[in-house]
Amino acid sequence: MKHITLGSTGITIEKNGFGCLPIQRITKEEAARLLRKAVDGGMNYFDTARAYTDSEEKMGYAFQGIRDKLIIATKTMATGAEGMWSDLEASLKALGTDYIDVYQFHNPAFCPVPGGEDGLYDAALEAKKQGKIRHIAITNHRLKVAHEAIDSGLYALLQFPFSYLSGPKEQELVDKCREKGMGFVAMKGMAGGLIRDGLTAAAWMARQEDVVPIWGVQHEWELDQFLSAVRETPELTPQRQEEIDRDRAELCGDFCRSCGYCMPCPVGIQINQCARMSLLLRRMPAEQYLTEQWQGEMKKIEKCLHCNQCRFMCPYGLDTPRLLQDNYKDYWAFLEKRDGGS
Repeated sequence: MKHITLGSTGITIEKNGFGCLPIQRITKEEAARLLRKAVDGGMNYFDTARAYTDSEEKMGYAFQGIRDKLIIATKTMATGAEGMWSDLEASLKALGTDYIDVYQFHNPAFCPVPGGEDGLYDAALEAKKQGKIRHIAITNHRLKVAHEAIDSGLYALLQFPFSYLSGPKEQELVDKCREKGMGFVAMKGMAGGLIRDGLTAAAWMARQEDVVPIWGVQHEWELDQFLSAVRETPELTPQRQEEIDRDRAELCGDFCRSCGYCMPCPVGIQINQCARMSLLLRRMPAEQYLTEQWQGEMKKIEKCLHCNQCRFMCPYGLDTPRLLQDNYKDYWAFLEKRDGGS
């Protein structure tokens, strides 16, 4: 096992964390079994959010009697102090604990600071004073907000999308956090499903000093894969490096990360999936995206207003309307080929 210290918090954790968003999709008993297996396998950092429906409740159920062995991080999407207090109390109750190790502002459009009109940071400071939270942190998908958070010196850690498909802008955030003594937690370590081999992703992450990936787990085979990386750090072999190089050649640069901050669309296009449909068809079991439901979703692209709202909102500067049109053409060509050109 490889243990690291989370920024300047003094918290020591196993490098590979457990992302608890996917356990919303399974039963309480299934979730509890996976979570306890993760603990038994050496994982001790678990990340969830108030917005993840019943994820916190399932964690509270699974972790009865072992809370002191774990580091729990959760989040609030509140935009004001009153909402934050409400979320915090609900999280404490659901998790079955009287304190949260890492309390994160969940992808705010701005960087909360002391004295702000929103009151968020001051409320978090008071909660920390009361012992209900131990460290204040922030998650984001916006480079501007991420830089403001690092520069402020107010946060114990930043959580941001980071994988071997990330570019120099994301790497700059990692390096900057390290220089500031701030922890960095990598969400979307599998690039929203575009990366298919978890051990290759884990081998690459093992080389990223001080970065804590939180692997989203729903199935036992996924957990087993990452627990093997806990038992023995996977080697970045020449074969794995070749896979990374191939993926980067195919995917890096002009691709949708599926962060969803271009949404909602005025005509209801599911942009964060439709704008990367060509990649999903090539890299995932294609049939799940060729159903009548998904054909209907792709047809919505025909109603695009070309308002450029999605383009202006993209934190990665993508030409989203063009991506939608390109993926629309590829989708129907793929479907026609499957059906024999009929």
